[in-house]
Amino acid sequence: MSFGTFNFQEFISAFIILFAVIDAVGSTPIIISLREGGKTIKPTKATLLSTLLLVAFFYAGDVMLKLFHVDIASFAVAGSIVIFLMAIEMLLDVEIFKFKGPTSEATIVPLVFPLIAGAGSFTTLLSLRAEYADINILLGLLVNMGFVFFVLTMTDKVQHWMGKGGVYVIRKFFGVILIAVAARLFTDNIAQMIINISSQTQAAG
Repeated sequence: MSFGTFNFQEFISAFIILFAVIDAVGSTPIIISLREGGKTIKPTKATLLSTLLLVAFFYAGDVMLKLFHVDIASFAVAGSIVIFLMAIEMLLDVEIFKFKGPTSEATIVPLVFPLIAGAGSFTTLLSLRAEYADINILLGLLVNMGFVFFVLTMTDKVQHWMGKGGVYVIRKFFGVILIAVAARLFTDNIAQMIINISSQTQAAG
């Protein structure tokens, strides 16, 4: 297992992208709503489970892709589309990804999955592996999980400090950031995906 070399710029970039995708601040109204509905949320449990789930998928996801004969470049292209749709949700206030699972356990469902460790987070992690060294992505993820824990324990205060308007503006800002990230991931990996497909076709011929 190779972690690669630490690069501060890659670390900051990975942190910002994951921060936008996980969107802990933007989830504060949902968290407050769950608590007001009588749901119990355990910040430590939610943070640890989310971290374990994301790190496990970060490594096992690559193995799963190989089982289905999918390369990282192809997954990154697919991930860029998911990230783009998430950005549309943020910018237009529409619901594209609908969750219809059980809601009896608020800590695990819907908090850990799909709010924190959802489809967007999974695809983003593997998409980033096509761009950055593992160590920079994992450090960016761990710092984000620390921020998630802070938000979960201080939800009411975070919303009070920022106000509903502040949360709204942040969601819009990161929506624009995610569109830019999606565009870069798509353009950077689509060419490689085409090359891989062409090579496989020639090899088969």
